Parts: sequence; structure tokens; C-alpha cells
Amino acid sequence: MDILKVSFLSFSSFIVLFILTKLMGNREMSQLSMFDYIISITIGSIAAEMATALEDDFTEPLIAMIIYAIGAIVVSFIALHSIKARRFISGTTKILYDNGKLYSKNLKKAKMDLNEFLMECRTNGYFNLADLQTVLWETNGKISFIPKALKKTVTPEDLNLNPKQEFLVTNIIIDGKVLEENLKNTGNNLKWLHDNLENQKAGRIQDILLATCDKDNNLSVYKKISNLDNSHDFFQ
Repeated sequence: MDILKVSFLSFSSFIVLFILTKLMGNREMSQLSMFDYIISITIGSIAAEMATALEDDFTEPLIAMIIYAIGAIVVSFIALHSIKARRFISGTTKILYDNGKLYSKNLKKAKMDLNEFLMECRTNGYFNLADLQTVLWETNGKISFIPKALKKTVTPEDLNLNPKQEFLVTNIIIDGKVLEENLKNTGNNLKWLHDNLENQKAGRIQDILLATCDKDNNLSVYKKISNLDNSHDFFQ
């Protein structure tokens, strides 16, 4: 009976955790504030406790999870609609370096020593502070860099070039299955698809891992490869 109860509670906590995560919003780890990060860990810990609540009442951790989630949603709502609250909750962006000057007070506020700061510069491709105009510490713990104009990466606009604009491609075949709705949205049909596959000698549809169609109606085909020739290891 304990196994059945654990299975039921684990499944229930999984469903509740999924629903609460959706309500709180999907964000990457790098986008989470310290508050969001701690709330997420806390809710996860409570969910694990709920899954193994054999003798205790499982409704208690369930209520705790919901309260934490509601609290996170309320805080997020307040921060979204109030600049002052946002600054208090998430903090503010701080200037660590600007125009040849290092701001030690802001480095301390960012809990970063000089060695860490220089390491961050190096890992982002800046080995000399003289190449940088400004360095900012963002509220999510990331560091942003503004290089000096002469050290900036050259863009096509700088060279007066007009490269062709790239657009999203449409998936036509995924894992050997034709996505007929996507095919229709490109203005093509199955006959067009089969003709293109035949012209490219792509073989059977079920042997194709991915096929995409671009804005110019060009079909790109990627076949399934079961065995990789390991006679040359390029990563050794």
C-alpha cells in the first residue's frame, strides 16, 4: 500500500508542480532573480516532501506549495506595475567600470572581487580593460560589456553592405513524418514534396530525420544516420 501511496503522491505533486510552474511563468535560469530562484527551490523541496508524506497529511505541503506560488505571483505582479517596488525586489543595474574608472563600491554591492571581475572580462573576450568603455552588473547577476568604438565587432552596416535577410524556415518532415499542416501553410502539397525528394535522391520519407522549407520555397533534407564513422575523432 505504501508503494501505491508514494506513486499517487508523486504523480500528484508532479501535476501540482507543473501547474504552479505554468502559473508562475516559464523563464530561463539566467532570467531568474535571487528571490525567484529561492522560491523555486523551496517549492521543489516541498513537492518532494509531499511525494513521500506516508504518515503525515499530504494536504499540508500542498497548501504550502500553493501559498509560495501565490506569493511569487503577487510579488511578480507588484514588481511589474511599480518601478519603486521593482527596484526594491530585483535591485538595480550597477556600473562596475566606465571610461577607465573602476567603481569598487559597486563591485562590493555585486559581491564581486577584482579577480572575479577580470575573469568575467576575459571569458567574454576582453583581456585589456582599455578595450572597454563600460561594464554593467545586471540584476540577474549577468555582466554586460560596451566595448570602445575601435574595438567593436564590425557589422555589415559599418561596411555599407546589404546582406540578404534571413527568415524562419518551416519544418515539413520531422522524424520520418510529414507535417501536412505546415506543408499546406507553405503553399505546397504532397506532390511538390515527393518531387523535391526525388530530385534530391533523398529516399523514403521514413528515412528522413528533418526536412525544412525556406521563404524561397527551397527544401532542405537531413537524412537519418544510424552509424557514425569513428575512424577520425576530430575532438581528440
